[in-house]
Amino acid sequence: MPDAAPCYRPHALARPRTLTLRGLRYHLWEWGDDSGAAAALPPLVMVHGWADVGASFQFVVDELARLEGGPRHVLAPDWRGFGQSQNSGSDAYWFADYLGDLDALIDAISPGAPVDLLGHSMGGNVVMSYAGARPARIRRLVNLEGFGMPRTQPEQAPARLAQWLDSLKQPQRFKGFDSLAEVAARLQANNPRLSADKANWLAPHWAALDDSDGRWHVRCDPAHKRVNAMLYRVDEILATWAAIQAPLLWVEGDLTDISAWWGQRYTKAEFHERLSVVPQVRRETLTGCGHMLHHDRPQAVAALLAEFLTP
Repeated sequence: MPDAAPCYRPHALARPRTLTLRGLRYHLWEWGDDSGAAAALPPLVMVHGWADVGASFQFVVDELARLEGGPRHVLAPDWRGFGQSQNSGSDAYWFADYLGDLDALIDAISPGAPVDLLGHSMGGNVVMSYAGARPARIRRLVNLEGFGMPRTQPEQAPARLAQWLDSLKQPQRFKGFDSLAEVAARLQANNPRLSADKANWLAPHWAALDDSDGRWHVRCDPAHKRVNAMLYRVDEILATWAAIQAPLLWVEGDLTDISAWWGQRYTKAEFHERLSVVPQVRRETLTGCGHMLHHDRPQAVAALLAEFLTP
């Protein structure tokens, strides 16, 4: 990017960390540690959404550190096949593997005590299922716009499986970019509320230079683009959510329009009806932000976290 381009300056510095989880090399961003005042707090694990990276949480971590007088112990992995974590090595990705990886991560960083767990978008869906399957491992749970998906019906299965089989025969690609400035511009096109300095800072975390063609490519295994072979079985999801024991903080942006994703097949009203099965829920709506609310209003998200995560 041009030298004169504004670039965000982090307040809390992250350390890169590598762990082997279920045979894959996982990359994590880590802030703070478990010494000093943070020793009284469990680790906070933050997991990102589809086609995102762990570094995406830097802005919220900075604001949380300002509010709390220093960084608590926070870890944000890049999911398998995203960011700097290793690709799965397969031609498709399976939702249950994210739960398996998360379980291995929590066992590695906090084997004897529960953690606080936050997920955004796809990551929000993962943490909801994980908290129901492993309720004793979570002290506080936060879901940032992990809405789930429209209900499916059993009779859709043959066509879905055929679609998946067809997709295995088609190469998947992401568009390349000629410069980091183009990457930053794409981030702002994806989210017009993302400021230029934050876009410029995120760009080299979200994309990497490929020496083979001299272009910048999103740090995402294109195999992620293939349709999921499994249907979204709402009754099973709700049974899992009902088993959650940790208090849940749900946060959404007032500008998020889920009809842009699913039309009238799935509405916010239906989601909130589903959410009612969770035993303890605090619901918050932030104004002036959309799906990337941790980018749009990181200070407001951090303020909610600081209050909710206080023992």
